[in-house]
Amino acid sequence: MKINKNIIKELNDYLEEFNLSEIEYTENDIKVKVSKSDVPKNIKTVMPFAENQTKKEDISVDSSKKITSPIIGTAYLAPEPGGKKFIEVGQKIKKGDTVMIVEAMKTMNHVPSPIDGSVKEICVEDGQPVEFGQTIAIIN
Repeated sequence: MKINKNIIKELNDYLEEFNLSEIEYTENDIKVKVSKSDVPKNIKTVMPFAENQTKKEDISVDSSKKITSPIIGTAYLAPEPGGKKFIEVGQKIKKGDTVMIVEAMKTMNHVPSPIDGSVKEICVEDGQPVEFGQTIAIIN
């Protein structure tokens, strides 16, 4: 079997153009699957510890907690269109408060806050599709 490199190149171009992680092409009995690697393209060389000293004042600890989508679906920031949003940036919330709703197959799934804190960032727009594990909000 001879591999058509043009097909592979074209599929790779589609990955980049449409920001896909994987694409598959089938023609007759030939099946080609192209996927991206999670390894970054530009890998920096790690310097030995003695040459790469970090000062204590340069180290900062980020105590933020990412809230991720529990399912694939559509994110809604309010209980109804035009309604008051569940959370706003800077708002204090308690563990268990609804952060937003993710709708999947006509089922509205409330996403609770895993911790007490204040909303640092809302990472999705109202009505935006979300993936499983995608960060939807960040809490301090």
